[in-house]
Amino acid sequence: MSTAVSVSESATRPSKGLHIALWVLQVLIGLSFMAAGGMKAFTPAADLMKAMPWVENVGIALPRFIGISELAGGLGLILPAATRIKPGLTPLAAAGLTVVMVLAVFFHISRGEYPMLGAPVVLGGLCAFIAWGRSRKAPIPPR
Repeated sequence: MSTAVSVSESATRPSKGLHIALWVLQVLIGLSFMAAGGMKAFTPAADLMKAMPWVENVGIALPRFIGISELAGGLGLILPAATRIKPGLTPLAAAGLTVVMVLAVFFHISRGEYPMLGAPVVLGGLCAFIAWGRSRKAPIPPR
């Protein structure tokens, strides 16, 4: 009888490989978003306008908001899951970053910047995978 229970439990338990893949993605994408967000949030406006010419057209408030959102999202991909304090925030952060990347795709399309679509499409897809994985397939239990 106990064998049947352990077999059914192992059938519903996520694979170790999925956990590892999600952790690798969470850390790499989280660090990437923290770097990009920090740059948008804290680089002086003149330097940011030189690095990203679209900032002149939209003003400094939008890239600052995007930067803070990316910075918070990057932290949200890693910290709640790593500390196991409110780990349910991790898939929410991933979903939020997915939305940011979808908006980035539309922004670049509106400006005719089709070569710029690769990064937000790939990052958005990976964030969606993290959101799905951490909410449905391999959630991290709280402490």
